[in-house]
Amino acid sequence: MRTAVVPVEEIFALRWAVLRTGLPRETAIYPEDAPADTFHVAVYDAGGDVKGCVTFFPDPLPGESAPAYRFRGMGSAPEVRGQGYGAAALNAGLREAAARGAEVVWCNGRTSATGFYEHLGFTAIGEEFVLEPSGPHYVFVTKDLDR
Repeated sequence: MRTAVVPVEEIFALRWAVLRTGLPRETAIYPEDAPADTFHVAVYDAGGDVKGCVTFFPDPLPGESAPAYRFRGMGSAPEVRGQGYGAAALNAGLREAAARGAEVVWCNGRTSATGFYEHLGFTAIGEEFVLEPSGPHYVFVTKDLDR
């Protein structure tokens, strides 16, 4: 699999399909997509199709002063789940965020993905909370950006 930093248009169809299934197209447009310092990572299969994606943008971690990037919109196509596409997207994004000066990376991650995030060196902080329409979440944080 290959990763690349790409325009949002390259990952949008996958983001919409897997993260906003059955919802209107506009629900997959994030306000963070527009700023110049936002970046998007695509993961391609051997045939060149986008099978994984994630979006990173500068956003301070509440209570921290270190330069931080937050990510959202991470997903992989159902037919490749469990094959490393999500990890490849996230690790490529961590490297790019570090190259852009981040010392901390964080997200509001689904509670059901706790094992995935912990396996990749993230720690859940704070109490569980609910984000609609996707359900229970934790804040996951890592300072281990050297992948």
